[in-house]
Amino acid sequence: MSHATASAPAPSPSAPSPLSPSFRSRLLDWRVRFGVLALIWGFSFLFIKVGTDGFAPFQVTFGRLLFGSVVLAAALLVKRDRLPRGARTWGHLAVAAFLLNALPFSLFAYAELTIPSTLAGICNATTPLWGMVLSLVALSEDRPTRVRAAGLGIGFIGVLTVLGAWQGFSGLDVTGTALALLASFSYAVGWIYVRRTLSGTGASHLSLATGQVGVATLQLALVTPFFTTLPESVEVLPLLAVIALGALGTGYAMLLQYGVVAEVGPTTASMVTYFIPVIATAAGVAFLGEHLVWNTPVGAAIVLLGAALTQTRASSRTPVPSRATASVADSPRKTPTRA
Repeated sequence: MSHATASAPAPSPSAPSPLSPSFRSRLLDWRVRFGVLALIWGFSFLFIKVGTDGFAPFQVTFGRLLFGSVVLAAALLVKRDRLPRGARTWGHLAVAAFLLNALPFSLFAYAELTIPSTLAGICNATTPLWGMVLSLVALSEDRPTRVRAAGLGIGFIGVLTVLGAWQGFSGLDVTGTALALLASFSYAVGWIYVRRTLSGTGASHLSLATGQVGVATLQLALVTPFFTTLPESVEVLPLLAVIALGALGTGYAMLLQYGVVAEVGPTTASMVTYFIPVIATAAGVAFLGEHLVWNTPVGAAIVLLGAALTQTRASSRTPVPSRATASVADSPRKTPTRA
């Protein structure tokens, strides 16, 4: 695994950087941070649902990106890193920001106006399935195997199970579900784009992440006023949900994930993917009172099994997955999922 790292002043041995894995490992075992990461990303769908109770979907997305940018910018300053340089890099970051942040975040926010957060979390888990389909077309180094093809088929059977296809999708909001699936598809497209354009830029992962989320924030700042009006009153709970969604789910979680990857490797870190829909479902049922029928958890388990199979590789190359941003631009081999 190779990391493109920007040059930065080395911290004093007597005062290690608070962002360094060695410093964090003294404070929290990686397993604890792994669990916190899974909880944050799993609860993101609950935060979206609560946020849309008080704000328009575009406003939820803008707030999410804004607070996430603040956290990442603060980390960049603490680490004494700098933003990427070069118009070409920033052009690619703008496209990545749209595909991996502005568009899917907005689609999930709109989707959760009409579908439960549990269903949104499960739709999010289809990203590896879309990623495999796209990689077979767009990335010549990805070759299909029988196991991966079986995983793709199993995964989509799981999707049909979640949606209750044998019932004719009765009681299902087709538009909301389609938006959630489109958001997951956008993640997959974005990661294909990142692999092709942002590898070997010479900028650190934190630098790329901060730049990307910052650009996405500007994109939403331009769009939001044309489609929304300021709320007549601001309710505390939706506001707190948006702050948590941005500061934790789009900012702090990325820093946690970056540290876990650095400490235990991308293969172990990528296992967080399989906890997210479970936590999202539990949170929706426990805190939002969302109804759960048998085919939802069964279908979700089938989706996760299929997604896991599509990530198998004959080679030993492993990905550096990231869910909060496309900060890891060194050709990740697996398609991560995220909220």
